[in-house]
Amino acid sequence: MWKVSVITITYNNAENLAKTLEALLQQDYENLESIIIDGGSTDNSVEIIKNFEKKFKGTVKWKSEKDRGMYEAINKGIKMATGEIIGCYWDIYASSDVITKMVKTIEKDGTDGVHGDLLYIDGNKVKRYWKMGKGRIQNGWMPGHPTLYLKKEVYDKYGLYREGYKYSWDYEFIIRILKDDQVKLSYIPEILIYMFYGGTTTSGVQAYKKSIIDSIKSLEENHIRFPRIITLKRFIRTAFQFINYKSIQVDIENKE
Repeated sequence: MWKVSVITITYNNAENLAKTLEALLQQDYENLESIIIDGGSTDNSVEIIKNFEKKFKGTVKWKSEKDRGMYEAINKGIKMATGEIIGCYWDIYASSDVITKMVKTIEKDGTDGVHGDLLYIDGNKVKRYWKMGKGRIQNGWMPGHPTLYLKKEVYDKYGLYREGYKYSWDYEFIIRILKDDQVKLSYIPEILIYMFYGGTTTSGVQAYKKSIIDSIKSLEENHIRFPRIITLKRFIRTAFQFINYKSIQVDIENKE
């Protein structure tokens, strides 16, 4: 059975951290490693981590210290990971068998990783539905990073998240690993993650403008042609994520 390393980064977000770690405890996959990177929180995050460490049946590694941003925190976690599959997780799994589904799908398809759909939620209210399916970067497509679990060998070959991308560090990484069509991904056509609504890409117009600039830079530095057209296509795809989800109901307090 493959070991899965789940990397959780957090900073002064104790309430959501508790929900995140509780959902990880409920996963039915047995060979798990939890890696928690705290950015030097001043709330009770460290106490929550210590309490989780006592409950978790697998391996827990954690550290609490200042960092330069999300990309550096994740890179610390990847360097600590010993699993054959690595995922970044700081939200909530939609069900107790998400990781099991991911591993089985990678095994069945013989691919390098897997991704699926996600919901952006604010409490129990759905704000956005990320459902991109399969596609290509050149068509404005991008797998939902919170649902993206990759074999460790992908990081060994392509490197870690790059500094200098405050708003699009995840997008640059995904472009880098997918641009040559050598990394093959499976797609699970169902909601895998409930993502807490917030962060740099949902915090206002100015932040979104900076995200677009970062996105174009990511494409240019990875030598992808027509970066502005691709960015426009991506914007259109993103706009559709804010509609057609009204019938979806979420109850994260009493989810199965």
